[in-house]
Amino acid sequence: MKRRRATRTRRALFALAHLFLVACQDEPPEPPPCHADCEDGIALRSLRETMKLVYNITLQGNPEGEQDETTACPLGGRARVFGTATSNPVQGATEVELTYELAGCRYLELDDEPEETYEMTIDGTVTQSGVMAVQPTATTALLMRSESVTLDGNVFDPPRPFHGESCALEVAQSGNDLSGLFCGREVGVDLGGQPN
Repeated sequence: MKRRRATRTRRALFALAHLFLVACQDEPPEPPPCHADCEDGIALRSLRETMKLVYNITLQGNPEGEQDETTACPLGGRARVFGTATSNPVQGATEVELTYELAGCRYLELDDEPEETYEMTIDGTVTQSGVMAVQPTATTALLMRSESVTLDGNVFDPPRPFHGESCALEVAQSGNDLSGLFCGREVGVDLGGQPN
């Protein structure tokens, strides 16, 4: 009788252990940790990708030369971009000296990668100068500056609140690498696959 009880107990424990293992396997993996530098990188990504969106909505396809366009941002707010954009077909690039005025401009990116996911509202003026790659033969080389830009929203997945108030910005983009100073902190992000 003791042997039967021991066998039943072992079978019950084995069944419970099996259920526990199966239940654990069905849970999605935990996302990697995202500390302050990670959050800053996502916020910087959101700014760069918002500027890219505004450029594509307003200036892409315009004749080269002086530019001055205003648009509603797709999720709220508005943006104005003005300055010069000159095409260089031999290099497959566009040379720009542009100013972006963002007023409550909201943008959202939901990605499979948690560090590429954000929902951000941006206020401020950012200048952009340098070369945007249009063809694979060129490399994007841009400098972006602002005396005061405010970003407010969420970064990462699961979302974490982010707020950068009246931040100075001085960052450079070389190819897919975006790095520099944001709110007095060094920050960097690999834009991977985001050429301009």
